[in-house]
Amino acid sequence: MQRKYPLFPHVGVGALVIKEGKVLLVRRAAPPSEGLWAIPGGILKVGETLQEGAEREIKEETGITIRAKEPIYTFDFIEKDGEGNVVFHYVIVDLEGEYLHGQIRAADDASDCRWVSPEECNRLPLTKSTRKLLEEKLFLSSGARKEDKV
Repeated sequence: MQRKYPLFPHVGVGALVIKEGKVLLVRRAAPPSEGLWAIPGGILKVGETLQEGAEREIKEETGITIRAKEPIYTFDFIEKDGEGNVVFHYVIVDLEGEYLHGQIRAADDASDCRWVSPEECNRLPLTKSTRKLLEEKLFLSSGARKEDKV
């Protein structure tokens, strides 16, 4: 699958998982948004439902098992190069996720993962879409924060 300079948009799935007042986040290990903190997720596979894809991706990136529920946030991610060519194009659907079991560990496309409090979120470089989702779901206020990118 060609992710850079794609011929068509890719569908991404993720899950917002909150446990004991903390949200599950990953630090992205590869472009796009390399080094930034985000909701865990990845590319939907042919034949998977949104829920199946989100459950698989969270397990692959973080080692935990969740139950994916309904979609709660959808957005476009389009990044262009200096000449206006599309480098990345994703349509991303984030679902509500219920933690079931497991110990977190970073794997796959994540260089780190952890349970993060609202206070700590304000000190981490989050993707803009992650910040917006967390604010919309009232996990974060739109107050003081570290400068976000992409």
